[in-house]
Amino acid sequence: MLSKYKKVMLVDDNEVDLKINSKIISISKLFDETILCHSGEEGLSYLNKHIDDVANLPDFILLDIQMPEMDGFEFLEIYKKFPAVVKDKCLIAILSSTLDFGDIKKAEANPYVIKLLKKPLFPQELEKLLQKYLV
Repeated sequence: MLSKYKKVMLVDDNEVDLKINSKIISISKLFDETILCHSGEEGLSYLNKHIDDVANLPDFILLDIQMPEMDGFEFLEIYKKFPAVVKDKCLIAILSSTLDFGDIKKAEANPYVIKLLKKPLFPQELEKLLQKYLV
């Protein structure tokens, strides 16, 4: 039986995708709380705000690649500068509809990205990923 994790952060500029994926997560009951961030900047700001309060950090981050102003890769460039306590607590998966082979390869090569998931999110796929990494 999969244990329940506390917090997941969704980082996506698309309001419809945020609503759909947060609903899927809610129905799956895999997390107690979903943190919605409408931009990479908002996601990083949340992490910075709670940098000294590990209990408020998300256990898991689902990050979109293609966002205006700051894309998912720019988010990851700043994320890598966070202290180990943050990076150890917050696992990241890319959640994207990209078909760009370059983006896919870049995401798979990033040491902080555990998996690239395709939109829409499938609860079974997320649960399998959680079982593998958050045990």
